[in-house]
Amino acid sequence: MTAFTLDAPTASHFARLALAHVRREYPNKLDHVLLGPADVRGPAALHPVFHGSFDWHSCVHGYWLLATLRRVRPGISEAPAIDALFEAQFTAENMAAERAYAAHPARGGFERPYGWAWLLMLAAELSRHDTPAAARWAAVLQPLADVFVARFMAFLPKATYPIRVGTHFNTAFALRLALEYADQRHHEAFGAQLRETARRWYEGDRDCQAWEPGGDDFLSSALIEAECRRVAMPADAFRTWFDAFLPRLAQGEPATLFRPATVSDRTDGKIAHLDGLNLSRAWCWRSIAAALPPADPRRRSAREAAEQHLRASLPYVAGDYMGEHWLATFALLALLADGQA
Repeated sequence: MTAFTLDAPTASHFARLALAHVRREYPNKLDHVLLGPADVRGPAALHPVFHGSFDWHSCVHGYWLLATLRRVRPGISEAPAIDALFEAQFTAENMAAERAYAAHPARGGFERPYGWAWLLMLAAELSRHDTPAAARWAAVLQPLADVFVARFMAFLPKATYPIRVGTHFNTAFALRLALEYADQRHHEAFGAQLRETARRWYEGDRDCQAWEPGGDDFLSSALIEAECRRVAMPADAFRTWFDAFLPRLAQGEPATLFRPATVSDRTDGKIAHLDGLNLSRAWCWRSIAAALPPADPRRRSAREAAEQHLRASLPYVAGDYMGEHWLATFALLALLADGQA
């Protein structure tokens, strides 16, 4: 079995895709609460930084993709264009407008929780860079990151139940990404709250039946919960929990988790989500495989499932804008999982 990796041509391909859409204003799907007639404005006026990529959260993780590629593949030919983009967009004035929009009390539900989590992933990524330019960009972004940390910390104690859908509202995905920020930035209080929430929501889950996929899933509700728990727990405790959560995995059950989803129409924005499901499952499978003991037969099965899912959807990250504005992000997550790059 040949594992897919992030080679230089793939990195450049992903970079070119994101560079083409993060400042593409239209078509655009706004998540926008109108507070008065003055709020009837276009995407770029509302969001000077994150107005491209069809929607706000996709634009945010388009920047995450570019920042990540800039760090892990610094020699790609698109590096100067990435630097120029960040220098032009990540200004104090632009980000102040983004912060003012997100921090408004009437917009407390703006991009909750998916966009919140991706913004924190972007902040975490920029903090990994060691250049003066990236330090400037990280500092400019930090006030907006602070808004979403505060939003998370106010929201999680009153969120009695997790949300298990395979789309943007999935809370396990949000916790998983937010934990990366908390750990990278050494925000101990935030990290403790995220881990306690993951324990409260998911500790008792047993024998997951994995009733998926749904018709517009881009996340596996089963595997993303496991991936969240993997990051939130010590390794030994995770393996004990995982054995009970998916107890029949060694027998290839639930079979749906090993079988890539069929994508019947990649021009349909919702159906195209299923390519994202295949790519995000590959990310989870690779990450979970690395957490299993080397002699565990489930480790090989998980790696094989990851490669099957990548084979099914990696060729389709470009071609139609309904997928092209976001799929490469999930492909990159998978290709970077477990140091595969």
